[in-house]
Amino acid sequence: MNTVAASSHRLAQPSVADVFVHEAARIHRAAAAIWPSEPVCLERHIPSVTGYVHRARVGERRLYAKTSLLGVSLVSLLRGVRGPWHEVLRAQRAYGERPDGLIQREAAQLRLLAELGGPRVCRLVGLSSGVIFTEPVPGPTLGELLVEQPGDTVVLLDRIFAELRPLHRAGAARRLATSGVIEERSIASTFLRKFNGLSGTLYADRLGSERCESEQRQEVVRLVHRAVSRLGRLRMRLPSAGGTSLAYGDLKPDHVVFPGGADGRPVFLDPGLLRASRTVDIAKLVSRTVLALAAWRPGAPVAGRVLQGLDAFVESQVPMLSGRERHLWLRNLLVLWLMDTVNILTTYLSAPVALPLPPVGAALVDRAVPVFSMVESASADLETESALRDTWNRALDGAQAVAS
Repeated sequence: MNTVAASSHRLAQPSVADVFVHEAARIHRAAAAIWPSEPVCLERHIPSVTGYVHRARVGERRLYAKTSLLGVSLVSLLRGVRGPWHEVLRAQRAYGERPDGLIQREAAQLRLLAELGGPRVCRLVGLSSGVIFTEPVPGPTLGELLVEQPGDTVVLLDRIFAELRPLHRAGAARRLATSGVIEERSIASTFLRKFNGLSGTLYADRLGSERCESEQRQEVVRLVHRAVSRLGRLRMRLPSAGGTSLAYGDLKPDHVVFPGGADGRPVFLDPGLLRASRTVDIAKLVSRTVLALAAWRPGAPVAGRVLQGLDAFVESQVPMLSGRERHLWLRNLLVLWLMDTVNILTTYLSAPVALPLPPVGAALVDRAVPVFSMVESASADLETESALRDTWNRALDGAQAVAS
């Protein structure tokens, strides 16, 4: 692409201002359609790389409003993957009314989970034209509790997965139509979509172009290429997706809230149900917990106790498996963990500098080299076919190093 063409392409891409102004107006219109007699005031914007999220006051109620443009992440949209802004707007007019749009599927999943009675989820209060409104859930998040009470890590994780048991049971997938899953939250599918062929190579080459200093960026790109190459080969050995159970799909420390404190039942935010085993939920929670620790850097004693708790929890998940089954399960868990880490951290690094990142994301951009070094080392370990328990232990040691 020549310089003039490249410049024209960049100018044609949607801007952060374009998106934010449009989506704020869309929230206003949706709220007015649902509550025509109530005044609407948008309050604090919630930084996100996936959707547009805002605190909103509708009458006397404080709510969260969330939108999605064409079902793709904000970062992808702003990079121009769906074309220039006028094409995005034209396509969104049709997409916003589709019953299988991303926001419509999320709303349907919240209704389904509310009907099932477990796991407990945030309350859906409105849906209009691809805008979803939910009630806030007060209380500490899992991430906050892990840092405040690291010795309770196993207890907290046990409580979370007990709540998720109805989804993880065989046959749970029958409750959700194929068209109702949110495959966009699949770790393996996201990895393949990001790093498939030449487009994936070019994507990796451009990482950090707006957010990293030159030397840091070069090292990030080198580490990502090596890790992606290995994980791409390891991905081929993962069991096929699907099955008869459901995974929550977007299980992160900030998506689990304890309104009654650490001793109460958790409430889950932002479902992304998909047909998959509970291993997917464990892998994402391990990945995002390690990343949160890397961002917060609570120190070796706290990080060590949280990671010891994660280790004990993972060990408790495989008591009935044979030696070979345990080996395969742990390998799959490690591959999914590392793939998810690459997925989300590369999203942060490829975000335009004008897009506000969530606090964890902003901190991780600065910590990208040590985090990717951890991933690269663990992926190399996985390819050597050494004892999986030793590989797992070294991965946890690497996690503690980046969190200290």
